[in-house]
Amino acid sequence: MRIEAAGLDLRVYSWVLSHDRLDIVAMASDLGINEVDVIRVVHHLTDQYLLSAPASAPDQVRVVPPDIAVARRSAPLEASIRERQRELEQIRRDFDRFTEIYQPSAGSTGILMEVVHDHEVVRGMLTRASAECSSEVLSCQPGDGVRSPATLRESLARDRALLERGIKMRTLHQHTARFHGPTQAYVATTRALGAEYRTAHELFGRLIVFDDTIAFLPTVNDTWGAVVIREPNAVAYLSQLFEQTWTHATVFEDAAAGGLEDVAREIDQTLLRLLAAGLKDEAIARRLGMSLRTVRRRIADILDRLGAESRFQAAVIATRRGLLDADRST
Repeated sequence: MRIEAAGLDLRVYSWVLSHDRLDIVAMASDLGINEVDVIRVVHHLTDQYLLSAPASAPDQVRVVPPDIAVARRSAPLEASIRERQRELEQIRRDFDRFTEIYQPSAGSTGILMEVVHDHEVVRGMLTRASAECSSEVLSCQPGDGVRSPATLRESLARDRALLERGIKMRTLHQHTARFHGPTQAYVATTRALGAEYRTAHELFGRLIVFDDTIAFLPTVNDTWGAVVIREPNAVAYLSQLFEQTWTHATVFEDAAAGGLEDVAREIDQTLLRLLAAGLKDEAIARRLGMSLRTVRRRIADILDRLGAESRFQAAVIATRRGLLDADRST
């Protein structure tokens, strides 16, 4: 029987801790086990650095705190790991010499896809891609309120320089962007320079493509990071995804010209569909680019207008009235 499985190691450790001494006979009697097993367990605990005795007094066995025992027990392993890490670093340094040679033959940077976590590095890459752009920029910007005023100011300087060079710019927002003052002002300014904007209920995610040669995607868990893609087939696929959404999207200025009520109605229809599909508030907020608070407020308004006491009842009433059968614009 294994010592650990029988729990003998814990019982012996506890006995020595309580009595502050090692007495095989007394321990065997108190624990109801034979002396041979006690000796075996004591040797095991000593090997694990949980029991120790001075070399000058081997019978004066005392318990060792577990954290100290762990440090002693793991020291050889940690030393081995450090040595392996040094070997790994050396291997990487050796192969870095070949990377410098390989890069020029693989494109402008030699890296077809990379994940960048540093926000400043991402900003620098975007600035460089903008400066090198010669034809068109495609951008998909989902989210409630879209971007902060500070971010919009930075983007405006970069986009103005592109548009003044004759670069074509097309951007997709969610319908909620039409109600965001800073975004409205931004769109009005850049549209006057030739930029085009459309909105949709739901978007596939954040995306920026320059000249169909380099694309920027968001990372999953890093707000400020980006996945940078230069592989031609992947970039072409992302561009096609943008084009499909663009075709079915609504021109931004239509709402600003007096169609806000229509847009609000379309948002509520989409929200009803998502409720009927059983989506939670958090998922709906992500899909529609709204804050969770806004989603819950609009749901409450919808329930009130329909005279429904629950979301399920609202979905039933909306179905009976044909509110979910209207053609979707996206």
